[in-house]
Amino acid sequence: MVIDTLIFKINALYVYEDLAKKMTLAIQRHQQHHDYDTITDRNSFARILTADLRSVNNDGHLGVEYSATPIGNESPEAPPEEAANAFRKTWARSNFNFKKVEILDGNIGLVQLDTFFPMEWIRDLAQASMTFVAHSDAVIIDIRKNHGFADGGGLIASYFFKDAVHFEDQYDRDAKTLRQSWTLPVVPGPKLADKDLYILVSKDCFSAAEDFAYNMQALGRAKVIGEVTGGGAHPTKPYKIGVYFLATIPFAYSVNPVTHTDWEGKGVQPDVKVPANQALLTAQIMAIKTAINRSPNDIERIKGLQQVISEKEKQLAAMAK
Repeated sequence: MVIDTLIFKINALYVYEDLAKKMTLAIQRHQQHHDYDTITDRNSFARILTADLRSVNNDGHLGVEYSATPIGNESPEAPPEEAANAFRKTWARSNFNFKKVEILDGNIGLVQLDTFFPMEWIRDLAQASMTFVAHSDAVIIDIRKNHGFADGGGLIASYFFKDAVHFEDQYDRDAKTLRQSWTLPVVPGPKLADKDLYILVSKDCFSAAEDFAYNMQALGRAKVIGEVTGGGAHPTKPYKIGVYFLATIPFAYSVNPVTHTDWEGKGVQPDVKVPANQALLTAQIMAIKTAINRSPNDIERIKGLQQVISEKEKQLAAMAK
């Protein structure tokens, strides 16, 4: 039953119909060869099904999950309000993963965001953070530990455009709809449209974090510094496929209005490729050098900034050894 339901759901819902057919044929071949017959551990069964699906198309969002307790009949994609409120309250205690907001040497603003939670949850934090860095010469958004989650990246992006900008399109195979996403014309707090922007990424960045970096880069609004990211562009929904099993199935894909594609399977390609642990110093040095070039006659300040650059370059060289 689990395999048959999985095959049906993949064929009906997976974002690319041709790949859906190839993946389900692979599962059916394993089934015909009795490869699953001797598996008695449910957790192992889920892992093997996931591996077999991804052997055809390495979609990091696609997979089968095992639950130690029976899964109810209610839709798992719409948790009860009480559970949703408890989840929100739990993460509020962690400041919704706004990990760091500070002014670095050289008057460079830094905002470290380890998760993108829903816009309406983080409005106050976004306002406070962007207000704090509003007088900096440039801003660094650090998402090296950000695995995505929700649409909060759209709110953060909106601070860096003067007017509303066509950010991306999303095609939903199941609904057969194309939905445009635009940045917000108005945000809580100050706009930072005149600030140079640097986005730090790592190989661990995934999903909504990549969405933010990819589109800001493609729209020419930010320089991306760090490592090639994980390459997961497809939003998913969970579907019950058995008493103890869920399948997370990508149902849509993104299209950037400039590149006319997305980062699925490729990852976001940094403008400057460096190891993740060197990305912050690299971006800070770049930002200070740009600030110097924009104020060539401010001799006293330039002396101070050049000293900061020298110190940071020494730190970077020591780190690279």
